[in-house]
Amino acid sequence: MKKEIEQLSIIKHLLKWTVLLIPLACITGTLVALFLWLLDKATFYRWHHSWVLYFLPIAGIFIHFLYKFSGKNAEAGNNLIMDEIHNQGGGVPARMAPLVLVSTIITHLFGGSAGREGTAVQMGGSMANLLGRWFGLGRTDIRILLLCGIAAGFGAVFGTPVTGAIFAMEVLVIGRIRYDALIPCLIAGIFSDVVCSAWGIHHTHYSISYQESSRTFLPYVSLDFLLIGKVIVSGIFFGLAAYIFAELSHTIKQQANRFVSQKWLIPVIGGILIIGLTWLLGTDDYLGLGVMARTADGSSIINAFHLHGVTTWSWLWKLIFTAITLGMGFKGGEVTPLFFIGAALGNTLAVWLGAPVDLLAGLGFIAVFAGATNTPLACTLMGVELFGGEYILYYCIVCFTAYYFSGHSGIYQSQRIAISKTTAQVPDEEKTLKYYKHTESNPS
Repeated sequence: MKKEIEQLSIIKHLLKWTVLLIPLACITGTLVALFLWLLDKATFYRWHHSWVLYFLPIAGIFIHFLYKFSGKNAEAGNNLIMDEIHNQGGGVPARMAPLVLVSTIITHLFGGSAGREGTAVQMGGSMANLLGRWFGLGRTDIRILLLCGIAAGFGAVFGTPVTGAIFAMEVLVIGRIRYDALIPCLIAGIFSDVVCSAWGIHHTHYSISYQESSRTFLPYVSLDFLLIGKVIVSGIFFGLAAYIFAELSHTIKQQANRFVSQKWLIPVIGGILIIGLTWLLGTDDYLGLGVMARTADGSSIINAFHLHGVTTWSWLWKLIFTAITLGMGFKGGEVTPLFFIGAALGNTLAVWLGAPVDLLAGLGFIAVFAGATNTPLACTLMGVELFGGEYILYYCIVCFTAYYFSGHSGIYQSQRIAISKTTAQVPDEEKTLKYYKHTESNPS
């Protein structure tokens, strides 16, 4: 009888969250669909009117004052949502959704190098907080609803609902996942992705065509140990690339705020740097998302899956362009540029190591992301959702390796550390990555 009651309570729990999550998924999926549609329009407009790049500094001034006069605490972005989940404070303002949508489109329209995940997650989180207040939910339920907002935004923007659910739970604390929001996050991710697709949004298709040979070295063992060794070496480089990106982005932001007294000048300087680098390199391949290039033979994520599809240092240039864009006050996510960095670096490493280009590009795609966000499980599942499950062993190896070699660093400064990557010492989970970085640089 007790078990029957327990199962009934589980059913009631699931019904409750399904009812709560349907409006969240509909709103978030619709906003993400609108965002992706506008993003395509902005990208194609910039491709056909390359002169708009020269207005990037002015666009940066507009974004600065937009947040200064209307943003309040919304400028903290993803970190604000994470802080609110850990310790409820002033809430996530509903204005975050329109502000980040408009500012991200402006960033892309005028040539900033940024992504889209941050925008989708912030829209999902702000709508979740708004609905939580409307529904009169308590502290615990609002926390779960915010997690679902992250899952809904992430799942819809990339078409990866399972990854979105795991990412939402894994990204909060390094080394620990709480399962109290497992089913609600999955529901939110699936429904939001369905709604986004229902609006006619189609996600980019990626594929790995490499076919592994069936040769064996030992009885009952069909693994290609040489390829595994190359994957491990690549994972180390992917983790280091994630570390460099995170540290460079934070350093640029910190130094800009330290040395530039007039804050509206920061995006102006950033815009001028982007223009100068574009002129110096003679290509606009490193502007915008980078999923596709303006020309068929340009450096892009799609072309990184083909031999000679990118240059040897394409990954580094995209890393620099994005770190400057986001570090100097423009808006957008980091994840799609991380895909570019990883896929392009994988292409380069494949040539150096004599490995399959499309396989290493795909592994880099997910591994640099894993290292920069400290979410190896979510990124392993992303590999399955995007490329298929045939090479899941390689996904695991490369993501776990990159996770460790990225160190105690990451693009989200509000992440907590539950388990250290290097020692048995148990950190204080109330302290953030930002706190640990600050104490390392200022031990006194």
